[in-house]
Amino acid sequence: MAKTLPTPAAPAQDVTRGVLAIRPFRKLWNSMVFSSLGDWLGLLATTAMAQQLSGGDYATANFAIAGVFIARLLPAVFLGPLAGVIADKLDRRKLMVTCDVMRTGLYISIPIFHNYLWLYTATILVECITLFWSPAKEASVPNLVPREKLESANQVSLLAAYGTAPIAAILFTFLSLFTSAINVTFGINSTATDLSLYVNALSFAFAAFTIWGLKEIPKGAAAKHAAETGILKSLYEGWKSVSGSKLIRGLIVGMVGAFVAAGAVIGLARTFVGDLGGGEAAYGVLFGAVFTGLAAGIAFGPKIFAQFSRRRLFGASLAISGGFLVALAAIPNLVLAVLIVVILGAFSGITWVTGFTMLGMEVADDVRGRTFAFVQSLIRVVLVGVLAVSPLIAAAVGQHTFKFKNSELSYNGAAVTILVAGLFATLIGLLSYKQMKDRPNVSLWSDITNAIKGELGSITGAPTKGVFIALEGGEGIGKSTQAKLLKAWLEQEGETVVLSREPGGSDLGIEIRKILLSHSTGEISPRAEALLYAADRAHHVYGVIRPALAQGDVVISDRYFDSSIAYQGAGRVLEPGEVARISRWATESLFPTLTIIIDLPPQVGLARLKSKDRLESQPMDFHERVRQEFLQIAALDPERYVIIDGNQSIEDTHTAIITRVSEIPALKRNAVEDKGNLLLRPIRAAGKEVKKIGTSASNAVKKSGTAVKAKTKKPVKK
Repeated sequence: MAKTLPTPAAPAQDVTRGVLAIRPFRKLWNSMVFSSLGDWLGLLATTAMAQQLSGGDYATANFAIAGVFIARLLPAVFLGPLAGVIADKLDRRKLMVTCDVMRTGLYISIPIFHNYLWLYTATILVECITLFWSPAKEASVPNLVPREKLESANQVSLLAAYGTAPIAAILFTFLSLFTSAINVTFGINSTATDLSLYVNALSFAFAAFTIWGLKEIPKGAAAKHAAETGILKSLYEGWKSVSGSKLIRGLIVGMVGAFVAAGAVIGLARTFVGDLGGGEAAYGVLFGAVFTGLAAGIAFGPKIFAQFSRRRLFGASLAISGGFLVALAAIPNLVLAVLIVVILGAFSGITWVTGFTMLGMEVADDVRGRTFAFVQSLIRVVLVGVLAVSPLIAAAVGQHTFKFKNSELSYNGAAVTILVAGLFATLIGLLSYKQMKDRPNVSLWSDITNAIKGELGSITGAPTKGVFIALEGGEGIGKSTQAKLLKAWLEQEGETVVLSREPGGSDLGIEIRKILLSHSTGEISPRAEALLYAADRAHHVYGVIRPALAQGDVVISDRYFDSSIAYQGAGRVLEPGEVARISRWATESLFPTLTIIIDLPPQVGLARLKSKDRLESQPMDFHERVRQEFLQIAALDPERYVIIDGNQSIEDTHTAIITRVSEIPALKRNAVEDKGNLLLRPIRAAGKEVKKIGTSASNAVKKSGTAVKAKTKKPVKK
């Protein structure tokens, strides 16, 4: 029976338009946009008010700003699980409307009372109310969109949540610049902070009005959900599930470092701007610059660095963002600070999206949910914790001025704290880069130049259960013989092995092989030849290799895409990078666990052949270019390639191959498990024997009792 191919996914832009074309979801999304805008504007306004109420005292201002962030953190830590349970039992539409109305009133009250006590009290109450609003919204979305569009709905929801931060910053800056004109126009006497809080309240009132007309939201809970796991428990359970992987540990530590850097900028932005002589408008610009850069990094980073190794990109971008954070602290200029913050945010965004992409690819499916829950909880605590703690450190450092003859040197706590956060982020980035770099003998600059030319592909493909081994090299080197010997050895070690080849590893591949290698085909265009090999490889991976790897088997392929790079790229004098990109696309970046290159001078290998196909009949300089390209490929990635001398005997070559193959971690784990099973086998056999004897004895006793009972049974009287 022919295998049904999966339906290709629709372009992201079309899917997004399709989701927002659903009227009920579009109305809910509009309310989310205004609510998120209000949240960001409220954060800007409340931190600015805290700084204003300090009376100009540096330490008091920092402590006041820290108090705002602490007030936003505490409800999530203590009330989060309870709020989720309660929200799931109430009428969602009425609950969201009530929450928005209450938030409207609370934000109106803050400028009216205008004191620290009510500022913190209202902030805590707003956060508590938001904890009820958010789960009600999350539970409503699946009822408003089809299941196949739920992922897209979540994507545009995230856009509403984080994409409104720069807009809030622009609005805050506008209100700060035109406060006097607004007061004269409306006949009021308010500060920019007061106006921001009133606009914030208006955004929540609009959200309440919008949701009130959204009758499509069901009155009762659509499904009963288990209580949400608390943050501390989520952190503990998540760490248990990911702590065994060195790569995942490095990813999580690196992502935490990225948010330490971003959090330090956000938490100290108001004080830092004040130190540079800026006011509320400058604060709004700097705040917006952070999130503008962050959004740009998330949106464009993966496309710009598409050819770069993700493992290297993650650590490198984090280290660069830390370096720009150090530069921000060292350069006391407001204009340059805004530019630096945009670049800093961009590299932080690249770190964020790269880390999450790698988590999705590297983490096994059965623990992926727990891992993401752990990461999100950890980052939430770390980010808000840094937002709260960094102003406290800045206040403790204070303001200092040193005089040297005719010059003065001043430094403030905000700059010092940002400097420390930058050094910390840089150190974490360098450690992550060193731990996860996948080309230890290749310089970073070499990777950068190759990525720009498009000759370097991402080596982080989708995770597989099995082990994939490819044998490569020129003609007449004995690959087929060694592949069969390796298969026999692995099966002797208890592995399930699938042996295949290219071209011709599938039914379709057999027909393509005839076209490619038969002399009757005649001359083939080099580009057509490369595409035919890619077509064979795409179907080979789809129909043979990936299914076997998904079952946990060992796959041995006699040739893979490095042959195309060497033969069609170097041999046919095409661009090797272009040929590599075609194969990466055809295979969906499925790279072998280990590639074994058997090296032999072409004149020696070709002399072994009794008959030659179309490729084997090419001139000697063709085969020499092929050999040199194989050696160059192996030199770029010594961790994934091994070069075996083909001048040895068959036995010595086989020994060298199995010595390297036995070092593959997955095979070593299987060997340990097999040994454990081997040791347990006699115990299990003895247990079965004891059980068998016990069963036989029990049956004998029952049989004997039945016989005695039959003998003692009295005859029945007639």
